[in-house]
Amino acid sequence: MKVEIWSDYMCPFCYIGKRRFEAALDKFANKDEIEVIQRSFELDPNAKRDVDFDVHDMLASKYGMTRDKAKEMNDNLTQQAQAVGLTYHFDTMVLTNMFDAHRLTQFAAKYGKMNEMAERLFHAYFTESKHLGDHETLAALAEEVGLDRMEAANMLAGSDYSQEVRADEQEASALGIRGVPFFVINRKYAVSGAQPSEVFLEALQKAWDESRPFTVVNESADQAGCTDGVCTPEQKK
Repeated sequence: MKVEIWSDYMCPFCYIGKRRFEAALDKFANKDEIEVIQRSFELDPNAKRDVDFDVHDMLASKYGMTRDKAKEMNDNLTQQAQAVGLTYHFDTMVLTNMFDAHRLTQFAAKYGKMNEMAERLFHAYFTESKHLGDHETLAALAEEVGLDRMEAANMLAGSDYSQEVRADEQEASALGIRGVPFFVINRKYAVSGAQPSEVFLEALQKAWDESRPFTVVNESADQAGCTDGVCTPEQKK
């Protein structure tokens, strides 16, 4: 069964939602048969790579509130993150354009490292205050998850994997996805937002149950029937 997760690395709820989903997946009996795919989504495609303001000022300007109110909102998010074992440092967070970080995630998929790369990028941004628009930083993070640093740097210097990022974004639009995180389970069920783990677990189980053609309710070793050309009579009581 496949779970696709649309998210953006600048989205604090995406990292929290990721942890809540993972907690649900750990409790899911068939977790080893679940394929998790990271999908690209940009909350601000026009964001600049280098800015001279912080996240508190950005929120205050965007929503017409005071800086103190914006900081209060971010403090609340920090507490929500702590509840799932994450550490957020909004005061030192480096705002940037995330397009290249998404390209790097697509590049990592080529080597089976997509989920590891996504986790490393989230941690780098929210916990370590790294500049995810800087190519040297991104290449170093790629190396940390087992990718070739020079190959990653060369990829970032060009335009490779831009089409893959845009394809994910176009698909999100076609599916009606307007915000992230957004989880699509087996292309049948969706969970929007950083929902409690119980919501994810229920959705996973429902999708799993409905993906099975049927459930055998009387399976036993002594049932009457024929398999592979061999017929076994029903055991006498």
